[in-house]
Amino acid sequence: MTISPVDFASLLCSRLCHDLLSPVGALNNGLELLADETDPAMRERCMELLAESARTSANKLKFFRLAFGAAGGFGDAVDPREAKNAIEGLLSDAKRTTLGWMVDLDTMPKPAVKVLLNLSLIANEALVRGGTLDVGAEENAGQLEIVVKIEGLRIILDPELRRMLTDGAGEQPVAARTAAAFLVNTLAHEAGGAVLVSEPAENVMIFGAAMRAR
Repeated sequence: MTISPVDFASLLCSRLCHDLLSPVGALNNGLELLADETDPAMRERCMELLAESARTSANKLKFFRLAFGAAGGFGDAVDPREAKNAIEGLLSDAKRTTLGWMVDLDTMPKPAVKVLLNLSLIANEALVRGGTLDVGAEENAGQLEIVVKIEGLRIILDPELRRMLTDGAGEQPVAARTAAAFLVNTLAHEAGGAVLVSEPAENVMIFGAAMRAR
């Protein structure tokens, strides 16, 4: 199945709006409460909630700017530390998953960074009760290998997401829910690579992508 660039951009926008709806809605609710609240202690609590919602919104925007957007200002290569900061911001909102970072590269092609970020996004959402999320990348003989490993008490990956990651759209339609997986598969294949998902042990899942390094 093929999808037009405009339709795919619309799906990514839908996904972004879905993820921002909660923190932005919380900001709006907090402002309404603050307008009617006179108790100093409650006003202070409202301010704390507003600050938390604003921080969550900013973290999500920073993440999606790199994961979905053109990420203007970075050029064709991106410092992986930018991706690490974006993932740390995403994980800090839930405070239930620990990040392990094993990327020693100075730069990575922008498509590879998008693959890394979107795999991390999908993997984090599969960690229903939290756990550990380890991210690694290395260059070997002209190939860039990206690995995201998750470990937790409950891991659930939607079968449609898994198929979209490894096989692409095929005959199934691309939805906002599967747009990130479609992006990963497309970018990997455009760079002559592939995406794999495996479960080597109980409560462990590994997402891997290989693609040309340059």
